[in-house]
Amino acid sequence: MVSIDLNSDLGESLGAWSMGDDASMLALVSSANVACGFHAGDPAGILATLKGAAANGVAVGAHVSYPDLTGFGRRNMDVASADLIADVIYQIGALKGLAAAAGTQVTYVKPHGALYNTIAHDARQANDVITAMLEIDPALALVGLAGSPLLKLARERGLRVVAEAFADRAYTPQGVLVSRREKGAVLHDLEVVAQRMLRLVQEGVVEAIDGSLARVQADSICVHGDSPGAVDMAREVRRRLEQSGVTIRSFAGTAA
Repeated sequence: MVSIDLNSDLGESLGAWSMGDDASMLALVSSANVACGFHAGDPAGILATLKGAAANGVAVGAHVSYPDLTGFGRRNMDVASADLIADVIYQIGALKGLAAAAGTQVTYVKPHGALYNTIAHDARQANDVITAMLEIDPALALVGLAGSPLLKLARERGLRVVAEAFADRAYTPQGVLVSRREKGAVLHDLEVVAQRMLRLVQEGVVEAIDGSLARVQADSICVHGDSPGAVDMAREVRRRLEQSGVTIRSFAGTAA
């Protein structure tokens, strides 16, 4: 049986500032990347999202970030190794505590924003994140960009890795994400996105921005939770996949 994980970044509301529709997304995805307070999220909101994940049978991951509330974690930072390791341990530990109170557990880590992009190719910061995970809980899986050196590095150091593709992003012929600064980098047509993800699951390829086919081998598909129409896009992707016989199942082993 063919299966794929659908994940989304959730728990990102902060005080009076609301971000995304967590309740609706939790009914559609199989894994939730939950903010840990460094780029977004407050304790009460994070706890509510974790309770929603538990109620929907959705796997929970720590969406760790640089300490960058103002920039929503999207600004590059040259953080010293000792600080980065401690920051990641701190965030995972905080989410583990809230998850326990919500009746669920943290099973993986997916770095957020600039940290995610940096460690895909920066060996020093990648090793820092891996070290933090190994020190707090070596059973955690690491979600990272499909095809990136990070996945090989983490696997060699003993972590389980999960390769991730992005539903609403364009790819180059080399299977790399097109920079958000370039025209056409973000896709908005629901049917186009859903069909692309079905082909990804069935054939392991996506149509690149130049029309060629790029090979992308992924275990999980990210459907962003903070973009306009995010819930509709997630719903259409899930509908198209299930209609074609694909089971939506977390890499943690839970069907949603």
